[in-house]
Amino acid sequence: MNGGTTVSTDGKAAGLDPRALRIALAGAGMLALVLAAVVASFVYLAVDWGGLFGGESLRLMAKFIAEFFPPDLSPAFLAQAGKAALQTLAVSSIGTLLAALAGALLALPAAGRGGPVARAAARLLLNLLRSVPELVWAALMVLAAGLGPFAGTLALALHTTGVLGRLFGETLENLPPAPERALREAGAGAVAVFAYAGLPLALPQWLGYTLYRWEMNIRMAAVLGFVGAGGLGQMLYFHLSLFQQAQSMTVLLAMFALVVAVDAGSAWLRGRVAAHAG
Repeated sequence: MNGGTTVSTDGKAAGLDPRALRIALAGAGMLALVLAAVVASFVYLAVDWGGLFGGESLRLMAKFIAEFFPPDLSPAFLAQAGKAALQTLAVSSIGTLLAALAGALLALPAAGRGGPVARAAARLLLNLLRSVPELVWAALMVLAAGLGPFAGTLALALHTTGVLGRLFGETLENLPPAPERALREAGAGAVAVFAYAGLPLALPQWLGYTLYRWEMNIRMAAVLGFVGAGGLGQMLYFHLSLFQQAQSMTVLLAMFALVVAVDAGSAWLRGRVAAHAG
């Protein structure tokens, strides 16, 4: 005791954790590297900040934005936007459903339920499918199947199969082994073991992943229209290319309304699935 101050017997100041200090220093170092990379990126790209925020640029941007208002709310155009929104919804829904079915089939060998060769082949295929972005798949499918929503559906299905197949496979790998082991020891076959032990445990998480990807595919389905895959995206591209900003604003509002509705519906369904699983 010396003036109310205590010193630990090993000579370290009380309350100083060397491990926490190392973690803090490592975090600061990583933050410094990220900031340096951001600054270097702006320098490399040579962004003209003066031209971007200059008086003339701001005036032109304000003029361009003002041209979007008021949106075209005529009944005839609203009917066109509604039809395109339903097309976008159908593309995302069917693409996600096809991907969930194909991903479930590929998840079994990817999780090692078919031997090491099947596991390696399934994982390679899933990596290939998800490594190609949806827009690239859409461009390829437009060439293969022609313009329209069918190409967008195939593009979403191919990419999402890679994503969901990987997530489904990891879910199977992380299941508790006791239920399946008990059925195998009781003499059940591989199909019965999976149907009565593995699938009931994995299904709630599979449904949650599928609904989450459906939300994402709604947004992507709207974007795929820019490469001719139909729906709201193709409608938006058409009107923007003709400088019809009022009609473009209506399409943007339809996109927003569709995304909000699907997000709300998907969140409600995920909550129901979680409550049922609990």
